[in-house]
Amino acid sequence: MTRRIHRPLATAVVDTLSQIFVEGRKADRAIQTVLKSNKKWGSKDRAFIALNSYEIVRWWRLLHHFNGSDYNKDTKNENLWKLLGISLIREGYTLPDWPEFKVLAHLDLVALQGRLPTERSIAQSIPDWMDKQAFKAIGEQWSKEIAAMNNAADVFLRVNSLKTDRATLQASLKKEEIETEVLETVKSAIKITKRRNLFATAAFKLGWFEVQDAGSQQIAPFLEVAPGMRVVDACAGAGGKTLHLASLMENKGSLIAMDIHEWKLKELKLRARRNGVHNVEGRVIENAKVIKRMTGKADRLLLDVPCSGLGVLRRNPDSKWKMRPEFLKEVMGIQADILARYPKMLKPSGKMVYATCSILPEENELQVKKFLKNNPNFSLEAEKRISPAESGFDGFYMARLIMNEAIAEPNTEIKSETDKN
Repeated sequence: MTRRIHRPLATAVVDTLSQIFVEGRKADRAIQTVLKSNKKWGSKDRAFIALNSYEIVRWWRLLHHFNGSDYNKDTKNENLWKLLGISLIREGYTLPDWPEFKVLAHLDLVALQGRLPTERSIAQSIPDWMDKQAFKAIGEQWSKEIAAMNNAADVFLRVNSLKTDRATLQASLKKEEIETEVLETVKSAIKITKRRNLFATAAFKLGWFEVQDAGSQQIAPFLEVAPGMRVVDACAGAGGKTLHLASLMENKGSLIAMDIHEWKLKELKLRARRNGVHNVEGRVIENAKVIKRMTGKADRLLLDVPCSGLGVLRRNPDSKWKMRPEFLKEVMGIQADILARYPKMLKPSGKMVYATCSILPEENELQVKKFLKNNPNFSLEAEKRISPAESGFDGFYMARLIMNEAIAEPNTEIKSETDKN
């Protein structure tokens, strides 16, 4: 059966690509803007626009290879139409007889498969510098990781245990024709198997869940918090992990969410209200004094630091094309600075987790190793790596460190903690 392509939807995809690659907007924001431009589009129309936009962004370089164009330069409107056409052919569509697609009349799926390149950076659609950097860092494992991250991301929900449980949430979503399945390895998570508009559901409005990758959901439990503790989330952002920590603390104790961006903490405040969280206090890091005032006061500290994001390319495929080599060096400097200044907030015997959404050792194990060398009063208790290729989740790294009461020799033995969540 031939699947029909509606011209207004194809035009919307091209408009989205123009916003991403010509105007420099983030893919998710560009897609949201286009979807809001026509309230008459139904769920299937919206799905076509979003899925095809992400598919072209994901395979941007490979599609240019098939088109014979330069992925760094050729962003003219007629080229965007060609890329859309090639992408649709790869998905099994028969192209309509439109002027924009006439130059593609000779192409079919067999012809494209016969032109698949062997060079990994083209075949897996990734910039040369990023491919070389990652391969140098983790070797052949990189081939597996980038292949996994070129699959569309699954949608996972974190059950808000302050308000409901997993079975109740699943039953509520099923009433609205949203199918789910449980994950045995991540007890707080459910996977969406049949998509609908999650944010229009009664469960979302009641604050029963947050959308959060199952890999990301393993970070807050790794910190080993308990009700009544004073916990600091020092790079809180909009607070996904902060809210998870609050649920693990059962709303008891003090949870301080810090960030350099006040607008993110304002967003966290709104999310906390919907989640029924009331033990969170937001603090903007305006200067070094904010950190200094907290010296020796935290039982637990989460450092979910800025990173390259090379573990979440599946979810943010446009970052491949917008990131520059110098950014990696810059972000590693920020990580080292945070590790140098923020751990002073811990009490003796307090624990902290250093976490990234990267799979590069230079952002992960090597940063921790350097920190331990410079801070002999800390030791490494456990670490965990989440591989997109092996887990099906986004890629994360986390290390749990303990501040010893007395200065001790660095703990060089690295324990590997299996997934207990």
